[in-house]
Amino acid sequence: MQKLQYRLFQNELEDLISFMINNSWDYHSEPNTSVEQIVHLVNKGWYYEERETFWVELSNKKIGLIVIDDIGDTIPLFDIRLDSAYRGQGYGRETVNWLVDYLFKLQDKKIRIEAYTRGDNHGMRKTLSNCGFVKEGYLRSSWENKDGSIHDSVCYSIIRSDWENGIVTPIKLNEVPY
Repeated sequence: MQKLQYRLFQNELEDLISFMINNSWDYHSEPNTSVEQIVHLVNKGWYYEERETFWVELSNKKIGLIVIDDIGDTIPLFDIRLDSAYRGQGYGRETVNWLVDYLFKLQDKKIRIEAYTRGDNHGMRKTLSNCGFVKEGYLRSSWENKDGSIHDSVCYSIIRSDWENGIVTPIKLNEVPY
């Protein structure tokens, strides 16, 4: 497998439109988006105000997008999207590992990184688990989609001390029975 590169998004509207409309995002609240929606989000500052956005590139081809929410906070969240032709090949895992290293190496000392995904997104759940994230919660009927359907979601996180020590600390979810 070739090594991926990560490059800061520079408001490349045409590339973003092409990437977003030529893929289906089945595990997002809106699987298909329009050019108008993308332009609106870019104009609103969605990809760069209180966020950092990176292209995921393979041999100079844009195959993914990472949006880091709450980048100024000590507990950021993120969204990763990979082109459908590159899913299931280990690129998600490589991207999540890069993202974790990137965030924990920032000077402002992130405490933890959180990720939420739909309960039925088994690929992302497996990727997060394989990257050292711990499943911390199962949230019933918490993922509302634009079409009105509702799904469960799962919360994962990785904490700085686990990343620094190369360990996974289990949670104490059932230590107290209520």
